[in-house]
Amino acid sequence: MSEPALQSARQRLLIVDDQPANIRVMAEALRDRYDLFFATDGARALEIASAGDIELVLLDVVMPELDGFEVCRRLKSDERTSRIPVIFVTAREEVGDEARGFDVGAVDYIAKPIRPPIVRARVQTHLELKQARDLLESLASLDPLTGIANRRRFDVTLDAEWRRCARNGAMFSLAIIDVDHFKEFNDTYGHARGDDCLRELAQTLRGVARRPGDLAARYGGEEFALILPESDANAAQTIIRRLFDDIGSLALPHASSSCAQIVTISAGAVTLIPTETLKASLAVESADRLLYESKDGGRNRAHHFDVINNTREWITGSIQEQ
Repeated sequence: MSEPALQSARQRLLIVDDQPANIRVMAEALRDRYDLFFATDGARALEIASAGDIELVLLDVVMPELDGFEVCRRLKSDERTSRIPVIFVTAREEVGDEARGFDVGAVDYIAKPIRPPIVRARVQTHLELKQARDLLESLASLDPLTGIANRRRFDVTLDAEWRRCARNGAMFSLAIIDVDHFKEFNDTYGHARGDDCLRELAQTLRGVARRPGDLAARYGGEEFALILPESDANAAQTIIRRLFDDIGSLALPHASSSCAQIVTISAGAVTLIPTETLKASLAVESADRLLYESKDGGRNRAHHFDVINNTREWITGSIQEQ
């Protein structure tokens, strides 16, 4: 049995069983609705699941080397696969086995011999539940005003990307951004225009955070943040310069600003290599201090610190006071 090409937009299921005959029965029941991937051992199942976009796993319990319980436990302990629903497919009917399965994170059991209508119904139910959970999580992670990630999503992503870069010895960059004289903007133009301004700036931030893993978030009030995993100092500075240029291109009027006649930003950014003993919060504190140095230096600029090479760089907005 070959794995399908990754061209279809249909939902992707992984069927894991050491008996090819069982895989064929489940495949016949499901292939008309879903893209199917197959594994006959636990190690291969983990490899496929972690490679990307599997939305549900049908998992045999009794397999050599890694049994289904251990495969499920590893799936649930890996941040890349922890949200994938796992349905055990087994001929074992002991209550203790079912309880153990739920303990390691399974959402359901299907008993062998396999009955195709039951398989289709259970799979559809759990995919619908997953879609509903994903939607709720997405809504809970978005800032309602700007539509980009909120502080909660920022904190979760920061922790995950920090730990990933620490494991891989990869560089990590972070920027904290503040809208210059935003109180004066609201006083001059009103809060409705202020909200419009924040929305436009948020979409501009989203536009520069385009790589997988990058995140633009509303950090609080008129503050925003950029998480840039696997970005060295040069990459971080390039992104910040592009952000200044793009915000300058918006040319949002700000007659009460002392920086320019349009909306500008100040930023603090840091680049370093995370470690298991170094807390991500220290990077946030460093970027925040650099932000305040940018404000003290006249605003409409960014101060970037490359911890790895112990170098500092000032980036000045392209639009200066007129």
